[in-house]
Amino acid sequence: MLVPILADLPVFKDENVLVGFETADDAGVYLLGPESAVVQTIDFFTPIVDDPATYGRIAAANSLSDVYAMGGRPIFALSVVGFPSGTVETEVLRQIVHGGAEMMCEASVPVIGGHSIQDPEIKFGYAVTGLVHPRRIWTNRGAKPDDYLYLTKPLGIGIITTGVKYGKTPPEVLDAAVATMLELNGGVVQALAGREVHAATDVTGYGLVGHACELAQSSGVTLVFRPSEIPVLDGVMELARKGMLPGAIMTNQAYAGSGVRWEGVDEQQRQIFLDPQTSGGLLLSLPSEAAEVLERTLEGKAIRIGRVEAREGDCLIRFE
Repeated sequence: MLVPILADLPVFKDENVLVGFETADDAGVYLLGPESAVVQTIDFFTPIVDDPATYGRIAAANSLSDVYAMGGRPIFALSVVGFPSGTVETEVLRQIVHGGAEMMCEASVPVIGGHSIQDPEIKFGYAVTGLVHPRRIWTNRGAKPDDYLYLTKPLGIGIITTGVKYGKTPPEVLDAAVATMLELNGGVVQALAGREVHAATDVTGYGLVGHACELAQSSGVTLVFRPSEIPVLDGVMELARKGMLPGAIMTNQAYAGSGVRWEGVDEQQRQIFLDPQTSGGLLLSLPSEAAEVLERTLEGKAIRIGRVEAREGDCLIRFE
C-alpha cells in the first residue's frame, strides 16, 4: 500500500490543483479556466486473460474508467508498455496494442503516443487525459446522508480470473466476466450529464468495500449496504467456495480495517465484496432525482445497493 509513502511527500502547492492524491481519488484534476479543468490518470497491469487482443481492450477500458469516475470526458491517451525481449513473440505485443487501440476507437479517444520498456513481465495500459467542468467534478468526498448508493457492474472479476489460473472457471463464466470488463463506464457519465452527483469512485483493486471505505472516510458518512442487492457475476459464489481467492482479498480486508461491520454477511459474500476488480463499475452516491434518471436511462445496469447515513462513531460501512 502506498498510503504511508505518500503521507509525507513534499508537495508544491498550486491553487489550480482541484483534486490531488490526498483523499485517494481516482484521478487528479487541474483547473484550466472558469469553464474547464483537465483530468489526468494512468493505469496499467499484467495480463488477466490469455487472448492478447482482449487483454489490450480490457486494459484500455480500465484506463478510461478513472476519467469517467471523475465525471470527465477523455480526450486523448498515451500507451504504456512493458514487454520481455526475446522470450515472447512480438506478434503478441502487436495484438495487445491493436486491441487497446480498438477500444480507444470505440470510446472516441485518440492515442497520440506512448512509451515502452523491456520488462520481464508483460504490462500494458494508458495514461489518459480528460476534460471536466470545474463545477461538475465527481469526487469521492461528497456523499451526503439520505443519498442512494448505486453500483453499475457486478462483482467477482478477481475470483473468476484466479479460477482461470487453476482451470476451475467454466468458459461461460469467463465470457461473462470479459464482457463486463469490456463495458465502458462512459454511459454513466452521459446518463447523469447535468445532474447532481454527490460522490463517485470506480471499483477496482481495493474491491467494493475498500473503495467504499475511502468514499465514506473522505465524506464523513456511513454507507449502509444491502448484501442481497449487490450484483455478483454468475458462478462467482461457487468459485469462492472452492477457494479460488486472489491474495488481494486479505490485503483489502486489512486496508478496510475495523471500520466495517460485517454482521449478517457470510464468508463467501465477504470475500466477494473484498474481491479486487479490473475495469469494474462505478459506485455512486446520488440524491433521489439523479437516482431516478440513472435507473431510467441505464435500464437495470445501475443497481441500488444501499444508502448513506450520518457517520456512526468510527463505522464506515455496515450491512443490513
